[in-house]
Amino acid sequence: MVAALVAALIPWVAHPEVWVLIGGGLAVGIYASRVIQPKAIEAGYEALTSRQIFWFAAGLLGLWVASDWPVHDIAENYLYSVHMGQHLVISLLIPAAFVMATPRWLLELVVQPSSRAWRWLRKGSKPLFAGIVFNMVTALLHLPQVVQLAADSGVAHYLMHLVVFGSGILLWMPVIGPIPEWRLQPLGQCIYLFCNSLLPTIPGGWLVFATGVVYPHYDSAERLWGISLLTDQQAAGAIMKLAGGLFIWVVIFVIFGRWASRDQLEQQTARAERDRVRYAAFKEAQLSENQG
Repeated sequence: MVAALVAALIPWVAHPEVWVLIGGGLAVGIYASRVIQPKAIEAGYEALTSRQIFWFAAGLLGLWVASDWPVHDIAENYLYSVHMGQHLVISLLIPAAFVMATPRWLLELVVQPSSRAWRWLRKGSKPLFAGIVFNMVTALLHLPQVVQLAADSGVAHYLMHLVVFGSGILLWMPVIGPIPEWRLQPLGQCIYLFCNSLLPTIPGGWLVFATGVVYPHYDSAERLWGISLLTDQQAAGAIMKLAGGLFIWVVIFVIFGRWASRDQLEQQTARAERDRVRYAAFKEAQLSENQG
């Protein structure tokens, strides 16, 4: 029903480059699991978990939906609010899924630990650098001139999405990356993510309260579903200001809750061990007294 309604308003357009991308990603995943994984297991690495397979499939599915018809066509030609939602998915959700899906052995195979690329990746995964890159990319790609460039050039549009995706990968490396020693401690992860949820609220608020045309490319006489230009801009600002921040805050609450529960369990275990030692010492002293 929804697809028929969309097709009646937006002509179907083939995006073979997207199909090639998704097919290539699927082929890489199958090759990694069937050919590379057995060798990695022999070398002492852990096998892929069902959770990692799930996140890989979720990442591919999300990338396909966000990049193909009709989402791509609506985002590029009709509604900036859909473009903003697409940007949110490509910059936050899909990178998080692929980072969670990546085993350490695959990363170390693609980027050799002794290589210069590995050192660059390590520097790029440091919290300060990753946060600066992610927020700079987020701010710059929503400038009117940059949005217009993406609309006028398919190559520029593709490269921008690649940069957005790459900055999202860096953002998540200190939190859920496949290299445990690169990750922050749980409390540090919460602070890091909270700081990175603040900057997008600035351009988001600017769009919500804008009274004129911010992006001329979307100022067309043909308004999809009767959504006005100002309503579209305000919705885009709300998505940027609230949806992205809400997602990050949910992650923060999950991390903090798990950390607090684990800390509480460790304290209970430590108390139980202390009580056991004290009881054993008491019984030993009592036994010695009875024998005396």
